[in-house]
Amino acid sequence: MQDHKFTPIKHSNKLLAFLDAPDWDGLQPKLEMVQLSVDQVLFEAGQKITHVYFPVTCIISQQYDFEDGKSAEFAQMGNEGLVGIFVFMGSQSTSSKAVVIAKGYAYRVRADAVLDEFNQSGSFRRLILRYMQVLMTHASQIAACNRRHSIDQQLSRTLLLNLDRVAGTELSFTHELIAKTMGVRREGISEAAKRLQRAGMIDYSRGSIQVLDRAGLGRTTCECYSIIKHEYERLLSSAGLS
Repeated sequence: MQDHKFTPIKHSNKLLAFLDAPDWDGLQPKLEMVQLSVDQVLFEAGQKITHVYFPVTCIISQQYDFEDGKSAEFAQMGNEGLVGIFVFMGSQSTSSKAVVIAKGYAYRVRADAVLDEFNQSGSFRRLILRYMQVLMTHASQIAACNRRHSIDQQLSRTLLLNLDRVAGTELSFTHELIAKTMGVRREGISEAAKRLQRAGMIDYSRGSIQVLDRAGLGRTTCECYSIIKHEYERLLSSAGLS
């Protein structure tokens, strides 16, 4: 679904909120609002990236598919970032795919239009390069986390990172979806969720997880959550971009 009659709200996406006034004035007329649904694929591996997305209320997972049919996530994007970063690296396609894991709205802009802004504006270019560094930190930290930390810690980290992207305390995720993005068996996620529920940190039903004790999740998760969060704040602060 697409609404042509709307006025983009700059602060509905945290990356857009960092834009200087001239950059926002140049980009705003090119943005369109789109509604995205769970499991919708924005682009496949090897497919030309025609649009860049700035999530507003949705969450998007960047994944690699393997020959056995399984996939592994290396980054997630919510209202703190954008999807389609590869167009700024001189590539029209990528070896990964982008799939929606939480439904909602996003701003969409043609890849060639946003690339023009990138090439013409030094401040916009610095912002995008900073965000690239954030994604590199995210991907490397997740890879290390998946090798070193327990499923309980990884699940807590995943819930906290996604809780930062939504309003309220409810996440619309199934165990199967979480398992797929984390690259583990669904049974492992179910057992970890039961332990968190018994500890009073979450309550879950099919397709929905209610966070009851965020501080408890913070104590259960590993240091990877705070590392990713603090790196984002450090690199994309007003002071860091000035």
